[in-house]
Amino acid sequence: MNNYKKRIVDDLLDLKLESFGATLIVGPKGCGKTTTAKQKSKSFIEFQDEDKRENYLSVAENMPSKLLIGENPRLFDEWQDAPKIWGAIRKSIDDRNETGLYILTGSSSQNVKTPHTGTTRISTLKMYPMSLYESGESSGEVSLLDLFQRKEMEFVVSKLTIDELIHSICRGGWPRALLNKTIRSQLEVANDLFYQTCHRDISAIDGVRRNPLWAEKVLKSYSRNICTLADTKTIFGDINSTTDMTKPTYYDYISALENLYIIEDIPAWCPSIRSKGAIRASSKRNLIDPSIAVAALGISPEYFNNDFKTLGFLFESLCIRDLKIYSSIMDGRISYYHDRYGLEADGVLHLKDGRYALLEFKLGTKEIDEGAKHLLEIERLIKEHNKEEKQCPLSLPDLKIVITGSQYGYKREDGVFVIPIGCLKN
Repeated sequence: MNNYKKRIVDDLLDLKLESFGATLIVGPKGCGKTTTAKQKSKSFIEFQDEDKRENYLSVAENMPSKLLIGENPRLFDEWQDAPKIWGAIRKSIDDRNETGLYILTGSSSQNVKTPHTGTTRISTLKMYPMSLYESGESSGEVSLLDLFQRKEMEFVVSKLTIDELIHSICRGGWPRALLNKTIRSQLEVANDLFYQTCHRDISAIDGVRRNPLWAEKVLKSYSRNICTLADTKTIFGDINSTTDMTKPTYYDYISALENLYIIEDIPAWCPSIRSKGAIRASSKRNLIDPSIAVAALGISPEYFNNDFKTLGFLFESLCIRDLKIYSSIMDGRISYYHDRYGLEADGVLHLKDGRYALLEFKLGTKEIDEGAKHLLEIERLIKEHNKEEKQCPLSLPDLKIVITGSQYGYKREDGVFVIPIGCLKN
């Protein structure tokens, strides 16, 4: 694995191994869970190895503890094929009272019920596709952590062209795609993932047979509404215009796609800076990676020569994906702000220690001023709120950032940072 690209989740896995007896790595198919786990393991069992599969499964069924024998951390890939291994690992952790013993990875297309939860013994670590910094497309000249630590930001220039950015959106952060040599083969990875999700995984996850064409329609509607506040009525109506899907069935498909780590909506941030009824509290529609939306819509990079509006929404999805990855080492979480007066922040990045950043995502330079205006107005409202509510003041944003798809990065005189996505890292 000499060609392994270091992932930000590597450091998080080290922390998990230091803290718990075992770590279960979850995430969408194809995001690199097994490859990353192998970097840390000293021995492993692969239940998908057809030469050894029958023997492994026989031992796992009759005496699973025998499979635990080996150097630690010991990796069990596709562990869900031998569910009794979960209980054996749990007991081993109790008996040995050590950390960093086991790593489990497995297909997100199958839920497994276990007799014990593994709480305080087996911790879960979520993994995403690769960010632009991990794939080598962002220079990483601007560190998100440095900005939160009040370090000065130098003027930077992104080398990522708009065509390269469009390709990155369409290709996605799938490690397999990065290994392919041609543009055509790189784009095919997301297309296949979309197809497999709808035609196989959505039924395999819990053994419930679901209509693959309906699954496609759900993801297509989600993709048309990506990074918008489209309500359930809108999406369900879109799907039901060509199907006879019922409301309970719709929610069942959404739940299955969430369990597959394909759908990942963005929650609302609802501070009390306006009347409660003024703030939109519904979730913003989003997918784990914008390439799934491109595949679901059946479009190519050339399509965006005439549709920058759709590209803007997909760019926002890309930025959210990368920010989740970059902030994961700081226990970050993403929400958004929007009120009925039209004031918005495309993203709000909260850290566990209470610090937060207001974010706008603007593909081109012409929208930067508008994005900065929104962020400054939210900050102003918070200050006004604090004058009236001195007993329950809201903390001011630590950062105000407009993330762009353009070239230049700098700090404006009003304190707003303008950062190209092609220069950002954790």
